Amino acid sequence: QVQLVESGGGSVQAGGSLRLSCTVSGLTFHGIAMGWFRQPPGKEREFVATISWGGGATSYGDSVKGRFTISRDNARNTVYLQMNGLKPEDTAVYYCAAPKTLSYATADEGSYAYWGQGTQVTVFS
Repeated sequence: QVQLVESGGGSVQAGGSLRLSCTVSGLTFHGIAMGWFRQPPGKEREFVATISWGGGATSYGDSVKGRFTISRDNARNTVYLQMNGLKPEDTAVYYCAAPKTLSYATADEGSYAYWGQGTQVTVFS
């Protein structure tokens, strides 16, 4: 059974930082890419960041470039999203996502087969 469990969400003042974690079970974690997406209130889900199987390739959505960093620890089956310089417009439910077998980083939401339950991030001014 595949499980993706996110943690680390919360409320933070604008300019602050949070680190999200997503621990994966039931998949060969070290062989697959991972992604983070978010869904702001009243809006559709959008791409945030992705990382290749070994961590050598990453890609970010335009709105988070230079502020967010995706990383992974294959020994812990965990992917992270370090979020710095948070803005109120970063408020959203954040989801981690895993493909079935894809190893390269991709922003294509359709490439991801498994999703976490989501964690709420609220940024207040």
